[in-house]
Amino acid sequence: MLGIYMQRSWIVLFVCSVLLLPTYVFATPFLKLLGHPTELAEQSGLVALWMIPLHFSFAFQFPLHRFLQSQLKTGIIAWVCLVALAVHVFISWLFVYHLQFGLIGTAVTLNFSWWLIVFGLFGYTVCGGCPLSWTGFSTQAFSGLWEFLKLSAASGVMLWWVLVLLSLFDYLESVDSYGVVVMRISMQIAVDALSICQTINGWEMMIPISFLAATGVRVANELGAGNGKGAKFATIVSVWTSVVTGVFFCFLIMFFRDKFALIFTSSPVVLDAVNSLAVLLAVTILFNSVQPVLSGVAIGSGWQAFVAYINIGSYYIIGVPLGVLLGMISDFGILGLWAGMIGGTAVQTLILAVITLRTDWEKEAQKASSRLAEFSS
Repeated sequence: MLGIYMQRSWIVLFVCSVLLLPTYVFATPFLKLLGHPTELAEQSGLVALWMIPLHFSFAFQFPLHRFLQSQLKTGIIAWVCLVALAVHVFISWLFVYHLQFGLIGTAVTLNFSWWLIVFGLFGYTVCGGCPLSWTGFSTQAFSGLWEFLKLSAASGVMLWWVLVLLSLFDYLESVDSYGVVVMRISMQIAVDALSICQTINGWEMMIPISFLAATGVRVANELGAGNGKGAKFATIVSVWTSVVTGVFFCFLIMFFRDKFALIFTSSPVVLDAVNSLAVLLAVTILFNSVQPVLSGVAIGSGWQAFVAYINIGSYYIIGVPLGVLLGMISDFGILGLWAGMIGGTAVQTLILAVITLRTDWEKEAQKASSRLAEFSS
């Protein structure tokens, strides 16, 4: 059934990609409507058009990743991604630096690299790499699509708050943090500082995201096998390992708070702005080390719809309003908006932790077995 599940995912995600296509095609007028500068909106709209192939690659790549991860075939994923990375470095040099294609060249290289991963994983799957789970295309993939759509929608709600956060940053009038003020005329400095922090956070997030994937797969496998104790043990190991990792990077950020931005810039003003955001970055990294693992437990246990309601309450009812209150109304700028969203993350993490601690794993294993029989039929 794994192969059929993956094909169902391809169908659902491809349709969703088609429905989202207008946001790429009409990105320029949409951004202008939101109040973005004309030059930025037009440039972003141009890049968005070139990013359409990348957009569709996600619909096929992510199911392939999960398909192989669920069978513990992570080695082939690593090798294919390594090859794609090597190719990406070369074509980035070729298109961006040698041929001077600039921003469009960058978009083209991303399209090429991500589709290379898709074809690599797909080729491995259909050419004998998964003989027990891939037996070819099947019309069964067109049944049970509604259940997959509901899970996809619930998972999407779990992540959309990030886009809300990023869109709100554009409307800040200033950045006021620890005596460092960047006024509207220097908004570029605020964007630079935030970009550096988000890049560092994105790098570190690769670790808990890997735990998310591993935890979700392991918990799902254990529950599907009727092994509640195994699911509980996998949860405990993943959470504690991720917490230790998060604490380590949290202290690392605080220790080098006035230096880590040197990786990206030598501007004293930007370095001061990043330094002023270091505390929020460290706290974000700490929470983001726990929350993805707990989300992985939820995904592996099939709680997406339930957790979606938790996320709506945590982010849209608490996090976003608190961020708007602190960042825009109280004039704390990025510091306030970011702090508000951390509050939402903290609430979500706390609720997920309580739910996980109170879970009867043997009962969940029985539910999973029943659900598996239902999907198979």
